[in-house]
Amino acid sequence: MSVIQSRHRVPPTVVMGVAGAGKTDIGAMLAQRLDVDFMDGDDLHPQANIDKMASGHSLSDDDRHPWLANIATWLGERTDGGAVVACSALKRIYRDQLRRACPDLVFVHLAGDREVVTERVKARAGHFMPASLVDSQYATLEPLAADEVGITLNFNATREELTDEAATWLANLD
Repeated sequence: MSVIQSRHRVPPTVVMGVAGAGKTDIGAMLAQRLDVDFMDGDDLHPQANIDKMASGHSLSDDDRHPWLANIATWLGERTDGGAVVACSALKRIYRDQLRRACPDLVFVHLAGDREVVTERVKARAGHFMPASLVDSQYATLEPLAADEVGITLNFNATREELTDEAATWLANLD
């Protein structure tokens, strides 16, 4: 049963956070719960970005611009029906770029301890993002500002708890 029954429209939603925070799992579960499209933002990276990260180098703002443009386009095509995308969205300027395409975009920030995500990233098999870049992710991260529509959840909760919290928060948006 969907938590959002009284809403006729789910706002476009970004599940954000550093590598290893659980964005893809929570984003996919949330999209399924809400019966909307889901996209893992990693699938929209240009190959040059994937190659750069796989070789242990952080992305620059210039590197991220075309990737964010791809995400913005994907979200913009789904503004009527709602959608969820997993995207780090680490800086305010990145979130602003996404909001230009989707002004009613909201954010679910999965936040928590650096050591936890470092271990999660080390344990992942077949992902291009090495654990050596976790520190750069935290250095880049700008938490949601008071004027940004979003919620911050501790990623140490279970996937089900995080999905429930995010869905309940979305259901209560005005």
